Amino acid sequence: MDGVPALRFATAARRLGAAARASGLIVPAFRSPPRLRGAPRTVRRYPGGAVVSIRLRDRTHTQMVDDMIEGILVANRVPADSAPRFRRAFRLALGEPDRVDVDLVALEAEEKVTGAEPPTLTDQARVAERQTQAA
Repeated sequence: MDGVPALRFATAARRLGAAARASGLIVPAFRSPPRLRGAPRTVRRYPGGAVVSIRLRDRTHTQMVDDMIEGILVANRVPADSAPRFRRAFRLALGEPDRVDVDLVALEAEEKVTGAEPPTLTDQARVAERQTQAA
């Protein structure tokens, strides 16, 4: 396995950035590879934001996307109870409905336990999603 092409990484970063911004989160900078040798993902915080570094070599697209999404959540210190909703919105923005369905099973189980409302996208998030899908 060779790894994820840089173009797919850049496209995912752009789409995730638009979805994060539309969700009211701060968009971290994405780069590759991490400075820490052997690490699949690192997150560094700075006063003005954060940098999420992802290893692309010898990884699948799914692993890369999972690390990018988790990097956004970690950089924004998203609480664990809110994370499934953001993950779902980010997967929708990436056009990965099959991955969203897997997350929905866990989310529906969580909603039964906690009585939480199902996730919805704001109007601004829907616009961002359409713009990234059109790009």
